[in-house]
Amino acid sequence: MLGCCENLMKELALEDPEGYRRYLRMDTETFELLLSYVAPSITKRDTNMREAIPAAERLALTLRFLATGETQSSLHFQFRIGVSTICGIIMQVCSAICQNLHEFMETPVCAEDWKLIALDFWQMWNFPNCIGAMDGKHVKISPPPNSGSVFYNYKGDHSVVLLALVDAKLQFIYVDVGTNGRVSDGGVWDKCSLKRALDGEDLNIPVATCLPKCSVKSPYVIVADDAFPLTPAIMKPYPGRGMSAEERIFNYRLSRARRVSENAFGILATRFRIFRAAINGSPARVRMYVLAACYLHNFLRARTLLAQGLSREQGETMMEEIESSNWQQRAAAFVPLRRGLWRGNWEAKLYRHKLMEYFNSTGAVPWQNKMCNLH
Repeated sequence: MLGCCENLMKELALEDPEGYRRYLRMDTETFELLLSYVAPSITKRDTNMREAIPAAERLALTLRFLATGETQSSLHFQFRIGVSTICGIIMQVCSAICQNLHEFMETPVCAEDWKLIALDFWQMWNFPNCIGAMDGKHVKISPPPNSGSVFYNYKGDHSVVLLALVDAKLQFIYVDVGTNGRVSDGGVWDKCSLKRALDGEDLNIPVATCLPKCSVKSPYVIVADDAFPLTPAIMKPYPGRGMSAEERIFNYRLSRARRVSENAFGILATRFRIFRAAINGSPARVRMYVLAACYLHNFLRARTLLAQGLSREQGETMMEEIESSNWQQRAAAFVPLRRGLWRGNWEAKLYRHKLMEYFNSTGAVPWQNKMCNLH
């Protein structure tokens, strides 16, 4: 099936399914399904001089690269393919993954789809009118030649920024990759297409609706951390020390919803070890690697949800292993964006205050006082 790796892959598939899954980060059935998506774009014709490398081998090579972060010289000895050829194959397959798996990462453009996401957040994470959790991370890279300090970030590394919007089921619904790590928090947010779409009202986000079991209306919002501005469309925690008990409860409830982005980053970095060290290659190549990993993450999450009987349209509770695992430790491969000192506007503060009151009355959950050490 896989040229020079044929014996190894057949042996793993027949005798060690778990080893196969760990080798390529997916089982044989999922690999064959993925191959059916990308094969038309990566299949090459044989010539009179030599046979083309099979599409399955090209895909396996790329998956192994993303799964381990091995150098192309190391992959050369595993697959017995030239280093320069490997370099081209990885870029071609990553591009094919992004082009052919686009259905697994589509930003909603109609109100009903946003409402389904909000329903998931309420049923799974007890946060109403939430249409996504947003976070940004620095992906470490080797400094490009003659780049100076352009990619140098506040942690002392060179990086590009991965900005993502995540739904309640840990799937990316929007990603922006490639901003150089030296750009400030406001610069990352200001330049991304998501902000332009929000400002231009191009996403058809539903109008404000009543909170569950309450007559108070609140807009649909994105939850985020202190690195982002407080606006009517972005909800962030109360800042500073000396917060009241009610404000601490609000911060806990918001953190409970916002952590899905941390969980998604943690799963991404655990599954694809390329993120564990500085990635070699030009910023354009790194961007393609990161995008391909994000699309594969969504593809594999969709397979997991299907196996669990959870379609995208269902709003059933899904706590799974996240409640008993600390995914944030696994997200250490990423460097968080620097926290900003945004003041927010009065309208956004009013909405936040309404939510705070709601979480301390009608929308309270039994365990929130314990989690905030309130008695």
